[in-house]
Amino acid sequence: MENIELKVLSQTGKEVSTITLDKEVFGVEVNEQVMFDAVMTYLANRRQATAKTKKRHEVSGGGKKPFRQKGTGRARAGSSRSPIWVGGGTVFGPDGNQNYKIKQNKKEHKLALKSALTKQIGNLIVLDSLTVGGKTKEIVEVLKALNVANNKVLLVSEDEKVLQGSANLANVLVVNRSNISVYDLLNSESLVMVEADVKSLEEGLK
Repeated sequence: MENIELKVLSQTGKEVSTITLDKEVFGVEVNEQVMFDAVMTYLANRRQATAKTKKRHEVSGGGKKPFRQKGTGRARAGSSRSPIWVGGGTVFGPDGNQNYKIKQNKKEHKLALKSALTKQIGNLIVLDSLTVGGKTKEIVEVLKALNVANNKVLLVSEDEKVLQGSANLANVLVVNRSNISVYDLLNSESLVMVEADVKSLEEGLK
């Protein structure tokens, strides 16, 4: 595949120049398996171990023997905290210290990012620059000018004003260049990046 040329737009939606994208980053053979592994790694690593059940010693009550040892016709019982009793402790439940983290090696992760970028090349919008004052309506105006106001947008920027202006927009996710994930790429309908970030991203993935 030859290197790819895309239009570079201003934030008002007008074409100002073109950019040549490296085929080694935006034109690789898509590898579905490494993308799947990257998404599974991402989802597992952001999972919190909040599930917890009470063991026998943590259940309240049960200090008194429920009924006498003999003569009732029932099986002997020393405490209502027993796991076989309703309301008793749980034997093998989660304890709040579970570790769900998994790893993907760097080479595979880099290939997964390249595959996701290649898959999203048709949804990539490159801007020459993006300057806003931190207001939501400014971000909305930019999205309207780019015809992506109703899309799920992944906006790559390290500008605090951009992050501030996008905070109230449910369909816009702002990430900095170093934190782009395969999951976010595949979960977006439009990818908006500034030209300088595109070049830096290419350098990092070569």
